[in-house]
Amino acid sequence: MTIFGSLLGIMGVLFLLLAIGFISRKVGLLNDAASKHLSKLIICLGQPALIISALMRAEWSEEKLWIALWSTLIGFAMHTLFGFSAFLICRKMKNGDHAKIFEFGLVFANCGFLGFPVLDSIFGAGMGSFMGAFYIISFHLFLWTWGIAILGRGRGDIRLTPKKALLNYGTIPCLIGIVLYLLKPVFSLPVFVETTLGYLGGLCTPISLLIIGGLLATLPLKKMFGTPGVYLHSLISLIVFPVVVCLLAKLLHLPDNYILFCTVMAGLPAASTVTMLGEIYGIDPAYASQTVGMTSLFTVGTLPLVCLFANWIISV
Repeated sequence: MTIFGSLLGIMGVLFLLLAIGFISRKVGLLNDAASKHLSKLIICLGQPALIISALMRAEWSEEKLWIALWSTLIGFAMHTLFGFSAFLICRKMKNGDHAKIFEFGLVFANCGFLGFPVLDSIFGAGMGSFMGAFYIISFHLFLWTWGIAILGRGRGDIRLTPKKALLNYGTIPCLIGIVLYLLKPVFSLPVFVETTLGYLGGLCTPISLLIIGGLLATLPLKKMFGTPGVYLHSLISLIVFPVVVCLLAKLLHLPDNYILFCTVMAGLPAASTVTMLGEIYGIDPAYASQTVGMTSLFTVGTLPLVCLFANWIISV
């Protein structure tokens, strides 16, 4: 119940931030221009700082290296599973752009901005985000390969390139963070640099949730709750995927903490990248915003439930 209580607490914080973003958009404190600029700030500055800071804060040990390896392998295994599952689910959908967003959102969850604080609330401050930082390596490699392949179907202007796959705002800070962590026994950055990175990384969760709350405020109430596809997407990504992943992890006899880790990462909402790339490439940006906003809202209720399920599976 301690884990459940911690999770309920962080879910309450996330819900309040969504609500504040919603209200801010309604009263004019947020608009399209502000949201785009804040999104760019988070992607270019906040996210790299978040990843590097998460890796630098952890104490170096051989045990941590094994945790890092397992977290990385789990990330690649889960993104592969989600990728093939989403392809099979969406292959017969008729609406091209709608299907792309649906499939993309199933594969890529908000494992950084939302995942890190949730993991920290469960596994302890520092350890959760350390595991998440290695998991997120696969997210960025899959995003600029598999993800671009999804969005680029039937489009000559969206191309998969090795440069995008290897050099982006996610993979570069992952590499820097890993190098700094491995060098920690002999070298460390000055404290003021680490503190600065920590402050920048701390911007990610509140600002991203304010933006998502603002996106919800742009949707008419009927459209917000009257689109069947969003409910189907939420059911698959927030309930079916985490339950299946939890059962698979148990069948594979993974340690208890990794069963819970897998369940949490599988039960997160669609990544805000869905909205960003939907707008950049003109791929049903309204539905992309709706998918991100509504899955984020539903996660407040579903994630504690799937974590309770995971605890029950662990105990049997």
